[in-house]
Amino acid sequence: MPAKKSVNLEKALTELEKLVEEMEQGNLSLEESLKRFEKGIALTSDCQEALQKAELKVQELIEKNGKLLEKDFDVNE
Repeated sequence: MPAKKSVNLEKALTELEKLVEEMEQGNLSLEESLKRFEKGIALTSDCQEALQKAELKVQELIEKNGKLLEKDFDVNE
């Protein structure tokens, strides 16, 4: 089985936003809407996987002496 390529999170999120906007406009056929929905589900899965990998990497980086130092993450800092 081939290795899954790395996901560019920002690009995937932008593409997902575009798909949502297209679907919200209501101008697509049912078939096209379903294709975009399927693509959106795949992108969402890819994004979740990328975020999980990033979280694991962060945990690895803040480990000290075999113990995880749990710290609150403030996005406003």
